[in-house]
Amino acid sequence: MTMRCLAMLLMLSSVPAWGAERLVPAEPGALIASVAAAEAGDILRLAPGLHRGPVAIDRSLTILGEPGAEVDGGGHGSVFVVTAQDVTIRGLKITGSGSSHEEIDSGVRLLKGADRALVEVNRIEGNLYGVDVHGARDAVVRGNMIEGRRDQRMNSRGNGVYVWNAPGSKVIGNDIRWGRDGIFVNTSSDNEFSGNRFRDLRFAVHYMYANDSLVSGNVSIANHLGYAVMFSRNVTITGNVSIGDRDHGIMLNYANEGEVAGNVVRGVDDRCLFVYNAHKNAIRGNSFEGCGIGIHFTAGSERNRILGNAFIGNRVQVKYVGTKWVEWSSPESGNYWSDNAGFDLDGDGIIDTPYRPNDVMDHILWTQPAARLLLGSPAVQLVRWSQRAFPALLPGGVIDKRPLAHAPEITVPQWEIGG
Repeated sequence: MTMRCLAMLLMLSSVPAWGAERLVPAEPGALIASVAAAEAGDILRLAPGLHRGPVAIDRSLTILGEPGAEVDGGGHGSVFVVTAQDVTIRGLKITGSGSSHEEIDSGVRLLKGADRALVEVNRIEGNLYGVDVHGARDAVVRGNMIEGRRDQRMNSRGNGVYVWNAPGSKVIGNDIRWGRDGIFVNTSSDNEFSGNRFRDLRFAVHYMYANDSLVSGNVSIANHLGYAVMFSRNVTITGNVSIGDRDHGIMLNYANEGEVAGNVVRGVDDRCLFVYNAHKNAIRGNSFEGCGIGIHFTAGSERNRILGNAFIGNRVQVKYVGTKWVEWSSPESGNYWSDNAGFDLDGDGIIDTPYRPNDVMDHILWTQPAARLLLGSPAVQLVRWSQRAFPALLPGGVIDKRPLAHAPEITVPQWEIGG
């Protein structure tokens, strides 16, 4: 019994006591002085008006903004720099960071030691970086409006949220616009990026050397690229939307053992999905619609399972250059192809004949683009007729032996519907 009581007392002593709540007036120096005088566990409630930063937080505090409260960093460094655990920053307009990429000047920087930080329901505007999670564990960035700068070319701007070596980070329900990348994660793991909206960026989500993570329910609109996973393992990309992105909706580049499921990619100028030297991934139940290329599959990507997807109205359904056959079906089902003219005579939902999305002419056109001038010629039509009549003439490529008769239905995130 004595040991139990001692253990309970030790636990209680490690938890900060419920602190005092203080109102911080919008006066020069008041915010910095209030933070310096506060005790761990205190709540600082910022009055409406302009509060001057930058602010360093080295103890567990809650910073709350009343409607109209703004913190401005004055154009130097980061507006908030947090090094203590269990800090909350909520309900503020945060502006005025510096412009140094080397120092990662941000609206909010969560450094090593800022574990379990919560940055929530803020309007973070015009900073070089929005939120930098740099070594903090289990941080949450949720429900913020993050708008980057537009005074530099896109590649010279900062990211909306930058995650570096920050295991357990969650970036949820944010609206991120302008800047460079919406979320850029590097050398991290066990992260979750869910329910965010990305607009007018280079990449919506950009992974580099980051493993065992989830990207779900996000919406990417009119960015250069939607979801890019590079040099990473076991990343799940599920239930996301890419609408009108320029280059790729989803890209897997040296990405292995992941899952791409239940996503909708629509109206991308170039490729719905680009798979480059990526292995052992499950690509299932996605809809690739109205893109220049449905899937570009290249650079020796192997042992990927591609099932239950819908390829609808893409100018080229699949671009794959190779001399061996690649099977995109299982004994139960394959994929749906909008240009498949086959029939389902027995009504089992499977087209009765295999589907081959590419032929010899496709391979010629990919390697010799000038040959497009001959597309309407009798010689080209004769070659394509011969291949349909005698499939043994085909040089290899993708084959779907169990093509679906109907496209799968996919529910998209609410943000895409609401606009």
